[in-house]
Amino acid sequence: MVKTISKLEELLILTKEYISKSSEEELHHKANPETWSKKEIIGHLIDSGINNIQRFTAIQFEKEPYRIRPMKQVELVKVNDYQHAEIEELLAFLISINIRVKNLMSLQNAETLSTSIELYTKGNMSDLRYLMEDYVAHFEQHVNQIIKPKSC
Repeated sequence: MVKTISKLEELLILTKEYISKSSEEELHHKANPETWSKKEIIGHLIDSGINNIQRFTAIQFEKEPYRIRPMKQVELVKVNDYQHAEIEELLAFLISINIRVKNLMSLQNAETLSTSIELYTKGNMSDLRYLMEDYVAHFEQHVNQIIKPKSC
């Protein structure tokens, strides 16, 4: 988990630096009504953090295999109205949630990391290690959407 935790720390620093240099206009911009703005992507990462904290903890005391349910990401972003939230609030929340995620990751051992889970569909099995590593890979994918300019 050391490598995974280090990657998450690196991504949080990168995100914080980028957001602090960005204009409200850039963060609020939507290429079209169907896509998320950078603020909404940050909101989605907040929702993902909340959802995964619940998963990472429940996996350790619920009956195995723990069944992962998909989150309603589009609905959560809309209902939370991240597009109109203050960026300072979103960034502080994102960092706070992910400090808790990093702490949860650091508490794991070989036994807990091998706890079995069922991913979304019956019979699609994995473990807590995969879920934690996938969380950071998902986080990185969205950070790249935020910080990398779109080619025309």
